[in-house]
Amino acid sequence: MKSRFNSAGRIGVAATSVLALGLLAGCGGGSGDDSGGDGGGGETGGGSANTLQKIKDAGSVKVAIAGEAPYSFLDDGELKGGSVAIIKEVFGSMGVENVEAEKVDWGAQIPGLNAGRFDVVASGMSILPERCANADFSHPTIMYTTALMVQEGNPKGLSDLKSVKKADDVKLAVLAGGIEAGYAEDMGISGVTSVPDAQTGMDTVANGRADAFAMTAISLNYMADNNPNVPIEVTEAFTAVIDGEKQIGSGATVFRAGDDKLRKAYNEALEKNVLADKETYLNVVGDYGFTAENLPPKDLTTKELCAGEVG
Repeated sequence: MKSRFNSAGRIGVAATSVLALGLLAGCGGGSGDDSGGDGGGGETGGGSANTLQKIKDAGSVKVAIAGEAPYSFLDDGELKGGSVAIIKEVFGSMGVENVEAEKVDWGAQIPGLNAGRFDVVASGMSILPERCANADFSHPTIMYTTALMVQEGNPKGLSDLKSVKKADDVKLAVLAGGIEAGYAEDMGISGVTSVPDAQTGMDTVANGRADAFAMTAISLNYMADNNPNVPIEVTEAFTAVIDGEKQIGSGATVFRAGDDKLRKAYNEALEKNVLADKETYLNVVGDYGFTAENLPPKDLTTKELCAGEVG
């Protein structure tokens, strides 16, 4: 795979919003795979000796979200989304009943995590080699496909990123730091505009400042369904192909490199309470439009995705 970037009930939630900080990402060596070392009981990152114990003692976990529906977003102050539902289910099974959310721009999430501003990232972030160099990931949690949001009627006749590249006069919007930005760069697509969030991407297309907005298909369809009066539509989902290789993508929860006890405990609960089978998976994320197709296959590993060996 040659991609460059990437994406209730019982739990009490407190949500705050912060400005993105220009922090430098620390360089960790973790692969996000449980075959690695245990960390020797002395977890690093954020100055905490043991993040798992700290979270359990507090009964609360602080997570970063991107504000991208249907993965992680705020709805009238309530924290919602498929990635959030996974976090709630997993930490709830570990006895952690409170989730605090901090809305953070994509580019600031891993730097903020490494600086100790929050405990984990719960934005459905894609597992990519460049990101694995700076943080660790849980088991894959959500499989991705890509789509294009276009103006109503699709006047340019666009269908995928190849069609964007073939057309000389197409202006493409991508999420800054998103996996589609990497696709566009690898494919040599010109006329690309970066936007800070999904809402801006939709507005950019609706106002004619871009001909298409590339993002995960489920996000674009969710936006279109919830904005019926906006003159946009979404193409059929597709899997990007770069240099003849399909770009297989999956999101996951993100941890500081060195928070091995936390990551391993999380993965154990994740396997049992979310990834066990299709029915269990849909009971957790189905309310947000995710389907059985989003459930990662059993043989897909974080280690492979971090190494860029899937495609």
